[in-house]
Amino acid sequence: MASTPYSPFRTLLSLNPEPKPAFSTRTTSLLSFLSTRRNFSVRSQSHLDLSPEIAARLRLDQPTQSFTPLEPTAEAVVGPAVAFVPPPKRARKNVLLFYCEEMSDLARRVVAESDAIELRSISWKKFEDGFPNLFITNAHEIRGQHVAFLASFSSPQVIFEQLSIIYALPRLFISSFTVVLPFFPTGSYERMEDEGDVATAFTLARILSNIPISRGGPTSLVIFDIHALQERFYFGDSVLPCFESAVPLLKSRLQELPDSDNISIAFPDDGAWKRFHKQLQHFPVIVCNKVREGEQRIVRIKEGDPRGRHVVIVDDLVQSGSTLIECQKVLAAHGAAKISAYVTHGIFPNRSWERFIYDNGVGPENRLSHFWITDSCQLTVDEVKNLPPFEIISLSGAIANALQI
Repeated sequence: MASTPYSPFRTLLSLNPEPKPAFSTRTTSLLSFLSTRRNFSVRSQSHLDLSPEIAARLRLDQPTQSFTPLEPTAEAVVGPAVAFVPPPKRARKNVLLFYCEEMSDLARRVVAESDAIELRSISWKKFEDGFPNLFITNAHEIRGQHVAFLASFSSPQVIFEQLSIIYALPRLFISSFTVVLPFFPTGSYERMEDEGDVATAFTLARILSNIPISRGGPTSLVIFDIHALQERFYFGDSVLPCFESAVPLLKSRLQELPDSDNISIAFPDDGAWKRFHKQLQHFPVIVCNKVREGEQRIVRIKEGDPRGRHVVIVDDLVQSGSTLIECQKVLAAHGAAKISAYVTHGIFPNRSWERFIYDNGVGPENRLSHFWITDSCQLTVDEVKNLPPFEIISLSGAIANALQI
């Protein structure tokens, strides 16, 4: 007895003696496949017992014929029609924003970024002995609301009064609580090199980890460009650290420059490279490092070529500025056409910002074309605003977005 010729329809179709009103999943998949093919020839086998519905669908009225793809008519639709429904947009969270006195300007800029954020006030006074006399205005109105506090730990003298507010707000039956601390001031004191060293970054993290839990759960703590990412493990389980970066704001600003296609990024040391290089990887990169020669530590170029380029030195913070200045000198000596700098946190104790002079065409040897800082340290902003080469990049939009997380 001759063997039965192979047929894909015998393999894929279920040949039931009683045709079903609806097609199986395999049949539907086959029909969809055939409807997309052109010049497809099908030979009907005498032994193939197709149901009337399938035969009509495939149009196999003749033993051999060319198959014409089905038009997307209503009759050709298999299965129920399903309307596409876009996913619902997440509802905006209305936030009541409190702030310390130092951050009043930034708080107003944050509110201007979103109509979902409402500014609230605190009375900051002192008793005669110097201890804080604080009052949260209309405290009964914030029950059941999402609340945030914009803090600035710019000096040890202001930390206690702000911690008093931070510890009090979650106890007022609020739905959730977020602390925005743009600059974590002890972030660079995270290591112990000798027995007896105190890692104050860990101390401050423990203090913030004991913020009371609100009705919505642990407090969210928003920090921008913390000095070392591993410091997230200094915080306890009662607080949720959210580490944000201001580098995307710098990238947007660099794209606005007329020589944006000639920019290279320089990192003053390996730590800065590890911290930021992934966010700036589409720029040519220059990495500097410090080498010891006798009693001196000298900045050298480890990799990259600054010749003819507008080089932007990037780091998380600046204090005295000595490292940036040494990096600037070596870049200029190797042929950089222009030199600028960016730090998220411009601390500048003792007015050290005065060391940075504007390059008005003289040359990059001792001068900067731009020095970008954010408004994370408002006291510095008050001193350098409108003074070239300094330019302020505001965190207001990034903070407004973070409050919606």
